[in-house]
Amino acid sequence: MDLLQQYGPALLRGFGYTILCWALGTVFAMALGLVIALSRHYGPRWLGWILQIYIEVIRGTPFLVQLFVLYYGGPLIGLRLDALPAGLLGLTLYGSPYFAEIFRAGFRAVPLGQLEAARAIGMTEPAIVRRILLPLSMVSALPALVNFSIILTKETVILSIITVPELMYQVSRMSAETFRFVEANLVLALFFWGLVEAISRLGRRFESRVTKHLIERT
Repeated sequence: MDLLQQYGPALLRGFGYTILCWALGTVFAMALGLVIALSRHYGPRWLGWILQIYIEVIRGTPFLVQLFVLYYGGPLIGLRLDALPAGLLGLTLYGSPYFAEIFRAGFRAVPLGQLEAARAIGMTEPAIVRRILLPLSMVSALPALVNFSIILTKETVILSIITVPELMYQVSRMSAETFRFVEANLVLALFFWGLVEAISRLGRRFESRVTKHLIERT
């Protein structure tokens, strides 16, 4: 309790940064992943090849290496970012290929007959994407989207390497000052367990609502 009283405000502040980085990083990565998936689905073949190379490079290299290259190598090409924007950009670039593949799998799960019927009655492609492709693909893609969002929560600890003052950064400082590594890492584990549990519950509730809505429409 004495540790919590001394370091509690710093830990809560770091937890706030962790939630901020995870939330913004997940939203931006999901949005970029959706753009990539749609571009591969509707774009020309050469664009699909370029995006496939991007996906394979990001998925084939560790997030720590990507973050180091972005933060410390960026100034070599004129890209100078503070720690927090660099961390958010790193999470976005790291997560987007995984979200893109999840969306692509969801697109493939949509029955072709429904898309062909929509085109037969004169619906435009943007309307088909908005009213048929995305809603139906979410049914199969939502569990994987929630699962990878949970994975991104744990990747936020790597942001402490570039001095983003998130929870891991505060816990490391607490450990270095008190030499009580077990208690510090136990606090870290409890914070992340609570965050993951909250995301899982929200994801299950959202999944049940989406499924119920689609069932009622059919």
